[in-house]
Amino acid sequence: MKPSLPLRAAACAAVLCAALAHAQDSASRQVLIEAYGDSTTLGISCSDGRCGPRADNVVAYLQDELRAKYGARVSVANHGVGGTMASQLRDGTGPGGNRPWKARLAASNAQIVTINYGINEVMHNQTPEQFYEAETDLVNTARALGKLPVLQTSNPMPDARLNARLAAMAAMTRRVASEQQVPLVDHYAAISAMADWKTHMSDGAHPKPELYRVKAQQDFQVIEPLVRRLVDGDAASPLHSISDNPTKGNS
Repeated sequence: MKPSLPLRAAACAAVLCAALAHAQDSASRQVLIEAYGDSTTLGISCSDGRCGPRADNVVAYLQDELRAKYGARVSVANHGVGGTMASQLRDGTGPGGNRPWKARLAASNAQIVTINYGINEVMHNQTPEQFYEAETDLVNTARALGKLPVLQTSNPMPDARLNARLAAMAAMTRRVASEQQVPLVDHYAAISAMADWKTHMSDGAHPKPELYRVKAQQDFQVIEPLVRRLVDGDAASPLHSISDNPTKGNS
């Protein structure tokens, strides 16, 4: 027996309402990314002998690119602090005086956190093994609290001696990303492959705005697919799936 016209109309209305509700939910779903790192995350650049945070930094550029595609539903918050190391973020010590990493993330609404360190570890004579331990702790804590960590290697440094030591730190970041199966943006490898990268550095550690834009483009290629899944609510493809380990700039 065919359903009566009123029943069919009611069924169609229910399907339409469900589809509309899903569309409205997708449109309103908010994505927050928090960017943690040192002064290169904060966005310091130098000009005419003066160094300071710039509005045209890697985090601002990344947000612009994501919002160009997804609108204001995506935000990228800059939590970079100049002069800091991964171990200080973990322990809640050093400049900024923030809470330990576990407490900070427990109170955070971010779904994705980016982690970019290495330069100050070199400047403060940390060993690569100490850096490896700190980054592993950051990743494990983030995942335990339901966040997706995205690791980033530092941009290279023009000084050959310091840059050789920074290469060892970048290798540790790659190791953590591989072992923990989390996404990696390998700025060190990608920028080192640019023939003229040194001309885009404002001093011995900080990029000029045009190189910050390049870094943001590299970030976008890894982070945008993760944002897409959050916006679409793709339950069949969990955000923390081990199969998801997109990498940009690997050597």
